[in-house]
Amino acid sequence: MTVPVRLSVRVIPNAKKTQFDGYREGELVLRLNAPPQDGKANKLALKFVAEFFGIPRSSVLLVSGEKSRHKIFQIVGLQSDVLERKLTGSQP
Repeated sequence: MTVPVRLSVRVIPNAKKTQFDGYREGELVLRLNAPPQDGKANKLALKFVAEFFGIPRSSVLLVSGEKSRHKIFQIVGLQSDVLERKLTGSQP
């Protein structure tokens, strides 16, 4: 059984490219190629996180920070060790 994993992210909208970009003040930095208007950045963030971890979009929830740069995503169906390997780029 997997327990939902929470991921604390600092979002930087209007970037040239959508990508994870290291850590800042204990939060993972996510640069988004979308404006923070009409929910466009949130939609792209949810889609990107799901694709990055290779899970369905329905497995990623935005639980905090809908109108903030500081967001918390809950990821269902992904073990924390897999999450860590994906973020660090290490192989299993």
